[in-house]
Amino acid sequence: MEVPAQTSEIFKILSKGQFISSNSYDKAISTLYNVLDDEQNFENLYEYFLNINFILEKGDGYFYFSRPENKIDLENKIDTAFRWIDYVDFFKTFDNSFGAGYRFTPSEILVRIKTDAELETKLESLKKHTGKDNHKDILDKALDKLISDSFVELENPITHQYKVLTSFKYLEQLILTINIPDDVRNEIPE
Repeated sequence: MEVPAQTSEIFKILSKGQFISSNSYDKAISTLYNVLDDEQNFENLYEYFLNINFILEKGDGYFYFSRPENKIDLENKIDTAFRWIDYVDFFKTFDNSFGAGYRFTPSEILVRIKTDAELETKLESLKKHTGKDNHKDILDKALDKLISDSFVELENPITHQYKVLTSFKYLEQLILTINIPDDVRNEIPE
C-alpha cells in the first residue's frame, strides 16, 4: 500500500478532531483536500489509518476522523454535540442561509443583536459554553471555537470577514439525524 507524501500533514490535522474542507482559503488545506479526494489515495489512507484505530471519513466536501467510542468518550461527545446544536441554532437564527460558503463579519451579527431580541436571547444562552458575559466576548469565544474546530476561517483579516467551510455540513447533518419521537418531544421543557 502506497500512501501519499502528505500523510503526516493529514494525520496532524485530522487527529486533532479538525476537518479538511474543500472550500478552505488556506492553500495547504486545499492541497490536502485534493490529495484525499483522489479515490486511490483515499482507499490507501483509509486502510493505513484504520491500522492505528482512526477511521477516515468523507463528507460532502470535507474529510475527518472518527474512532470507535467507549462510554466516557460517548458522553463527552454528547456534551460537545449539545454545544454545537446551540451554536448552529444561534448562527441559523442570525441568517437561515448560514452554511458552507457563507461570509459574515462579527460586527454584522453584533449590529443585528441590537434589533433582534430572539438573536440576543440565543447569544446570551451561549454564556454557558463560553464563560463570557458581554455580547462581543461571547461571540468572539464562539467564533474561536468554530475556527479551532475548522468550521469557519478568517478570510480577510483587514475587514474581519469570515467564511463558513464545507465541514459545517457535518454539524448540520448531526442535527438532522437527531430524531425525537413525538411522545418524548412533549416532555422536553422549552
